[in-house]
Amino acid sequence: MVKIIQRRALPPQSVYDLGVVRDHNFLLANGSIAANCFNKSHSTAYAYVTYQTAYLKANYPVEYMAALLTSNSSNKDKIESYINTCQRMAIKIEPPDINRSDIDFTPDGKAILFGLSAVPSLGEGAIESILQARQKAGGKFSSFADFCYQVDNRVVNRRALETLIKCGAFTAFTTNRNQLLESIDTMLAWAQQRTKERDSGQMNLFGQMIGGDRNQFDAAPSLPDVPDLPAAEKLKMEKELLGFYISEHPLDSMKPAVKLMEPVNLADLSNYGKRTLLSAIAVVNTIRVINTKKGDRMAFLGLEDRSGEAEGVIFPRTFELIESLIQEDMTFIFWGKADRRDDKVAQFLIEDAEPVEQAQMILVELTPQQANNPQTHTTLRSILNSHGEGDKKQGKVPVVAAISNGQDRKFIRLNRQFWVQNITPTVADLQKHHYQAQAQPLIPQRSPGLTPTTQTV
Repeated sequence: MVKIIQRRALPPQSVYDLGVVRDHNFLLANGSIAANCFNKSHSTAYAYVTYQTAYLKANYPVEYMAALLTSNSSNKDKIESYINTCQRMAIKIEPPDINRSDIDFTPDGKAILFGLSAVPSLGEGAIESILQARQKAGGKFSSFADFCYQVDNRVVNRRALETLIKCGAFTAFTTNRNQLLESIDTMLAWAQQRTKERDSGQMNLFGQMIGGDRNQFDAAPSLPDVPDLPAAEKLKMEKELLGFYISEHPLDSMKPAVKLMEPVNLADLSNYGKRTLLSAIAVVNTIRVINTKKGDRMAFLGLEDRSGEAEGVIFPRTFELIESLIQEDMTFIFWGKADRRDDKVAQFLIEDAEPVEQAQMILVELTPQQANNPQTHTTLRSILNSHGEGDKKQGKVPVVAAISNGQDRKFIRLNRQFWVQNITPTVADLQKHHYQAQAQPLIPQRSPGLTPTTQTV
């Protein structure tokens, strides 16, 4: 791109071409100077592309994110980052579906369907074989047996089948992934034999009587009657294969706890000071235990939440207290502080931990009259403060007030300054002062529709 400068406005001058040692004057026939403006043209082009992509993301978010995921389908880290972005944009990422997925990530209404190109152990040949077989089968496989028979087993081998099962690609046939995993060898042997008979022109007598192209051979073996894998194990398989969770996230079931605790995002640890007590709800991916120079044991944890990953550090004194609790693939509420040394990513210095399933809150029942009574506020505040600041630590147990008025029941989470350290003595003290108080799990078995809001008493 050139910039035309009229000679009358600017006198002739040396113009330097980037990459060329000598200076050059580009004089045009009309006496104007053509100045090499590589830097300006380059930045202008980038600005124009930025405008285009911003426009697409704002007006066609599903299509834009699908294209972005497709262009980075071989990069697990970027895929995970973009999937998290989709979550924040309320765009659902649907797991691979053997009857619907294409090579690329594809828009599906307000969702994006996972592309087969991002599934490990599936090369171009295997994907091409699947799509061709699906088209030949009328655009849809009728069962797992039908899939094994239609595809080329030399290309879509046992490893590819196992990967597709663990990613949830056969959910259209059954949600029991264990059944499919247990039947792979039997189904492949049957499909190979059936293919051999078809290619040799031999037909089973009973198959002839049944008729139809897809029923002309012996009936397929049935899936074994085995219990399904635990949900946590399914998610672990997805994480190991894809590098991230796809069908759901372990923290999806923790929404009631997240609403109450308002934990920090691991990705935002660097935004907090070293003295601020923080809480985080995260999954433990890895545990690395070491011995210090003094021979004490401490641990480094690989933590993950919806925002990303971070390293958790448990020093010897704390590790001695909570070592028996910490396990991989479990979700915990962690309390601690952020620490950032030099230019490294912030670490989470863990001071305490509790499995989310075991965590509890204190529920205080109030009538509308009590809720509007200043004396009630004063007494309640005094009780909670005495149990929250006695050991000079910020309380870890949230307190929720339930205000009932006939059929109407509202839940109000008290401000963090009124949280307490220990549940049992606090509940006993509240009951002693004639408050209806009880301990309840943060994740109730039957959700009461708790939608707490932050408010001081």
